[in-house]
Amino acid sequence: ARALVAAGADENDIVHVSYGYGLFTGGLGLHDGATKLGAAVIPASTGNTRRQLQMFKDFGSTVLCCTPSYAMYLGDSLAEYGMTKDDIKLKAGVFGAEPWTEDMRHQIEQSLGIKAYDVYGLTEITGPGVSYECSAQNGMHVCEDMFIPEIIDPDTEEVLPLGSFGELVFTTITKEGMPMMRYRTRDLCVLDYEKCECGRTLVRMKKPAGRTDDMLIIRGVNVFPSQIEEVLLKIGGDITPNYQIIVGRENNTDTLEVQVEMSEGMLSDDVKSVAAIEKNIVAKLRSTLGLGAKVTLVEPKTITRSEGKAKRVIDNRKLHD
Repeated sequence: ARALVAAGADENDIVHVSYGYGLFTGGLGLHDGATKLGAAVIPASTGNTRRQLQMFKDFGSTVLCCTPSYAMYLGDSLAEYGMTKDDIKLKAGVFGAEPWTEDMRHQIEQSLGIKAYDVYGLTEITGPGVSYECSAQNGMHVCEDMFIPEIIDPDTEEVLPLGSFGELVFTTITKEGMPMMRYRTRDLCVLDYEKCECGRTLVRMKKPAGRTDDMLIIRGVNVFPSQIEEVLLKIGGDITPNYQIIVGRENNTDTLEVQVEMSEGMLSDDVKSVAAIEKNIVAKLRSTLGLGAKVTLVEPKTITRSEGKAKRVIDNRKLHD
């Protein structure tokens, strides 16, 4: 609810929630927050872009909640369906669940005619709304009456002085059932204790600038290389355990490609056989990860070997300006 209030929402607004529902905390988190605020809620969930845009018009949605990449897609799709930003009543958006840049913020604001606000959360802490941007759009205010944020050295685990760059950890104050003590988020950032121009005195966290583990956030989904490796090992046979994950960004949407080496015996197989194996891997990855990935089978020994730790991930996204 606080994230929505900071975005200018009140009981008179119509909050359009295009985060996923189900077991993902985004959809139900923003839904409950809007309900607590007294606003009307449209539980649109994800997908079916044409219907989403039609609901903007039919219901007069004023606040949009979704991932920034989907907000960008919605804005780009207006013209495709014969609409402009003047045909909708959106005034603000609350976007999170994946990293995004200032350039992407400006594009979203321009395409949808709104002001775009960042929101940060973790399922383990409370879901969305752990911190949120205000009208100043200069860092996300942490709800310090519910969470104690600290910055630690990720190697020594020592608490660092105020203003230091390091790993963000949270201790929950009000959470029941599964309270957390110095929970390591693995996100690297800085905490700003200066009073914000909006008047709030809550500490602000800057956008995370990276992570201390190998987890990737792709289109709002947490992906570990070990999950992909497990799928490939189970398939076995015509493919080897040598693979590389390539993450990119096209039209402000994350892309995921998995390159897998074929076995020596596959070199003589026809194109249809190769395509069938690729399709099988795609299906199993979708089942495991919950999102689509492009799979490319490459010739044996073409993926670079390392004498030390294998470099499994190439992240080509430009997540910070």
